[in-house]
Amino acid sequence: MFDPTQVPVLGTDSHLPAVALAQCQPMALRQRFAAPPVWQPELHHEPRFIDRVPSPAAVLMAVRTGPQPTLLLTERSLALPDHPGQIAFPGGKIDATDADAQAAALREAEEEIGLPHQAVEVLGQLPIYTTGSGFIVTPVLALVPAWQRLQPNPREVAAVFEVPLAYLMNPAHHRRHELLWQGSHRQWFSMPWHDGTRECYIWGATAAMLRNLYRLLSA
Repeated sequence: MFDPTQVPVLGTDSHLPAVALAQCQPMALRQRFAAPPVWQPELHHEPRFIDRVPSPAAVLMAVRTGPQPTLLLTERSLALPDHPGQIAFPGGKIDATDADAQAAALREAEEEIGLPHQAVEVLGQLPIYTTGSGFIVTPVLALVPAWQRLQPNPREVAAVFEVPLAYLMNPAHHRRHELLWQGSHRQWFSMPWHDGTRECYIWGATAAMLRNLYRLLSA
């Protein structure tokens, strides 16, 4: 696998309008998902680079409430077989015992970061995104109280990050990349975030789903 942090930046989308902080607040998010505008996701899938049967999966895009709403992200454990060490949303495969994608996302978030499903207010879902590693992912957007404590599972999660939602919804921070890899051109976004001590390098499928959220909130 290549190192995405070393691939040159082709440009950003600073010409596009940012989503205002007011539109990132809980009430505005509730209203947007309760009555969504006519919109189209920008990104749907990645070129496949693993030959295996596709697996349905779900992730929780959890927004922590507060004056400056933040999005919860994890750094995956290096011991995991899929995407070790990468920045991701809590989530995973949909099990046969899960009622639906929402149930799977809530279960995985509770298992990975100790987020009780009772503390989560689900607002809705974004369109399915298919990863190059063969996961058919349903993103579930939800609100989490500012006071809610988390308990990451060290077997699955190396760290939990919080990134201001308004920062991620500003396309001036959406960097474009392209690389010829395994005989095909691969394109993706990255949205690096510095927390003051280290970089949270958001890219690939996680950045793509955030880009689709931007398209919904800016429509």
